[in-house]
Amino acid sequence: MALETWLIKVKIAVSNGLDAIKLHKTSTKKSNVRVLAFEIAGFMSKLIHLWHSLSEKNIHRLHHESISLEGVHKIVSNDDTFLLSLACAEMVQNLRLLAKSVSRLSKRCNPDSGLQCFDRLFEEFSSTGLDPNGWVLGSKEMELKLKKMDRYVTLTMTLRKEMDELSEIEHGLKKLLIQCTEPDLLIKQKKIADLQQKLFWHKQEVKHLKEISLWGRSFDTINSILARSVFTILARIKVVFGVGPPAIHLPRSLSVSAMVYPSETTNTTTTSKFVSGPLESDGIKEILNGWLSPKPHIGRESRPDQNRFLESDSKILKPPPSTLGAAALALHYSNLIIVIEKMIRSPQLVGVDARDDLYAMLPTSIRVSLRARLRGVGFSANDPVLAGEWRDALGRILGWLSPLAHNMIKWQNERSFEQQNLLPKTNVLLFQTLYFANQAKTEAAITELLVGLNYIWRYEREMSSKAFLEGSNLPNLQTSG
Repeated sequence: MALETWLIKVKIAVSNGLDAIKLHKTSTKKSNVRVLAFEIAGFMSKLIHLWHSLSEKNIHRLHHESISLEGVHKIVSNDDTFLLSLACAEMVQNLRLLAKSVSRLSKRCNPDSGLQCFDRLFEEFSSTGLDPNGWVLGSKEMELKLKKMDRYVTLTMTLRKEMDELSEIEHGLKKLLIQCTEPDLLIKQKKIADLQQKLFWHKQEVKHLKEISLWGRSFDTINSILARSVFTILARIKVVFGVGPPAIHLPRSLSVSAMVYPSETTNTTTTSKFVSGPLESDGIKEILNGWLSPKPHIGRESRPDQNRFLESDSKILKPPPSTLGAAALALHYSNLIIVIEKMIRSPQLVGVDARDDLYAMLPTSIRVSLRARLRGVGFSANDPVLAGEWRDALGRILGWLSPLAHNMIKWQNERSFEQQNLLPKTNVLLFQTLYFANQAKTEAAITELLVGLNYIWRYEREMSSKAFLEGSNLPNLQTSG
């Protein structure tokens, strides 16, 4: 009886010990990011890209190239300070979205680490500049963090590739094991053995990559890196765009500050004039004359105030009613402009069906203005000088309008669902697209492109018909023997 009691106690002790081991393993597994590694790699890629976009070189390009785009000044705004406010607001908005993802991940961290309070600390830092945990890194420390994140991203992407290959090998092995079409049993056994060997080594590689990539890191480790990066990038944005007092670890660069916010004496009114058009008799100059005068601003925001830093970005990024963004037409008009651009480059290749498809893409407002512009236009289009002038005019219009359309497509593609966790490939900002473009001015420019395309398309057809008729009327020359 005593022996039975002792055995029961031993069994209970062993059982409790095994349960403790299982609990330890489970808690260890839960503390690691595991399958969330691929999503986190996307966050890190975007943080790296955002930090690089704030370099002195890119900020210099932002001021001297991006906001100086001719198309931006013609149909978006010629107020450089306002355009820079849009750029700042978009960067803050991108960082804010990443901060929300970090906040979600931080809920899985150890309560003692302080990371679970990330969202509150981030809001406080954005509004007051206070950093009680010292999460803002110096430039050299941030560069080291960037290298570490870049390595994690590379290893995690390699892991994903290896896991996909491992899945294919397993699928191939299962398929080979059940198929009965192989006449030679020895050949089948050799294939199975090779796949099993390949499967073994791939499993070892996947296991190793899980250990050294984000997969095997704890939520505390990863969130610590992400939190510090987010704080440092926000501090950098404040320095670059002159918002609030500069951070202790990021001394404000006077050259950067001067680039972003020009002095009050800087002339921000665009001096480049839109092409008046060589065909004054056909009304191009009259139609486009509105662009020759100074452009009204979409609206003007002062530099973001420290106390409402995160709130200001959502307000300024809301497109006014007069813009394509407000009308939800920016992407459609971008595709329309790109189609017109291709047709203008090769009008001789445009068939009647393609022309009808293009017309079907036009919204009612452009159809109405196009009919008004074409009213009274003759059916003949046989003047080579006129055709040449139209080509020049259309080339100049596309020279400033087309970049905004292509930028709109790039901006949209990088934010599509399929691309959300991939590293952005461009530094295209929203103000460089058609999103904030004035709808009436954009439609007038598109109408002008269509009028010009109509002429050169008919000219090419008439010249082709004329050449064909002249060729068919040539005497049939025969050589006598």
